[in-house]
Amino acid sequence: MRIVSLCPSLTELVFDLGRGDELVGITKFCVHPPDGVARIEKLGGTKNPDVARIAQLRPDVVLLNREENRVEDAEALDAMGLHCHASMPRTLEETAAMVRSIGKELARETSGDAIAKEVETRGHKVMLDAQGQSEVSYAYLIWREPWMSVNHDTFADALLTMAGGRNVFGALEQRYPEITLGALREAAPQLLLLCTEPFPFHEKHIEELREATGLAKAAIRIADGEFLSWHGSRTPDGIDYAAGLIAGAR
Repeated sequence: MRIVSLCPSLTELVFDLGRGDELVGITKFCVHPPDGVARIEKLGGTKNPDVARIAQLRPDVVLLNREENRVEDAEALDAMGLHCHASMPRTLEETAAMVRSIGKELARETSGDAIAKEVETRGHKVMLDAQGQSEVSYAYLIWREPWMSVNHDTFADALLTMAGGRNVFGALEQRYPEITLGALREAAPQLLLLCTEPFPFHEKHIEELREATGLAKAAIRIADGEFLSWHGSRTPDGIDYAAGLIAGAR
């Protein structure tokens, strides 16, 4: 089988399903597993893949994510007669279903089902552990200038809310709403998470936001964006990671 993956989390999943040796093309942002991806041809970014080169590679399937990849590129690949598998999970249930679907697509149903069951098992445990615990209000920032957060219709929100968090910007209409520092100061979340991707927040931004919002330094944390936004074989660990962030703020 010849596989092209245009989403980093799906590339990692292909390896964990035991099909990594059959990847013939990935994006420049596909970084896991490091040794495995190093040998594979890079086909551009998630937003600007080399569609013509993908066609030349004659893949049996192209894996896409509807959020990471552009509709225009998916349509171009489809028009070339290539078989595409597109997904966009926003919840744990949808993530488990996606893993099973890709497992079936790659003739790795057993491996896919095992990963999906781990997602379901760990998610159920974290939800049970959160019952009866105090809720933790949080804000999750993904960008700076403009400052941007996430609403309830996002994967990161699903993980953090499941663990007992309450997203102070969750009810906003846009999935990735722009916010002001004034709004953040007024919301006064118990936990302010600064994601490492897509914007690379660092320790210096903790002090910047502490001064701008008046939040305690201990309430502001750098959060691993791969654990909180990559859906697939990383999700079981992401569930535990989200639970640890929320528990640590209680």
